[in-house]
Amino acid sequence: MRLRAEGPASAEDVWLRYVTPACWPSWSPQIRAVRVDEERLRPGTRGEIVSLFGVTAAFVVESVDDERRRWAWRVRLGPVGLRLRHEVLRRPGGSATKLRIEGPAVAVAAYAGPARWALGRLVRE
Repeated sequence: MRLRAEGPASAEDVWLRYVTPACWPSWSPQIRAVRVDEERLRPGTRGEIVSLFGVTAAFVVESVDDERRRWAWRVRLGPVGLRLRHEVLRRPGGSATKLRIEGPAVAVAAYAGPARWALGRLVRE
């Protein structure tokens, strides 16, 4: 599945919100907390996301490309895993972000709604 959102926030601000895990709960309302030892994402970063309902999912970052503003990671909740690829683009008057979600169809469909909501918040000022 592919999702996209556009908004007035600059591409630089959106990218910083992505690569700083401590910022995730501020724009992704389904995330209550992020447990990670690093302040900024890099390939190999491992951690856990705590959802609003207290459910914890493990993640590992596969790649981070600051120049192209792209990053990819894998998230696992029990036996279910998703691969997510993010990209931030500069647009006149703001930015756009793209997300590609790969995984079991039921899990992808369940995640699509919260992801759309979060992406819209991510590109706001």
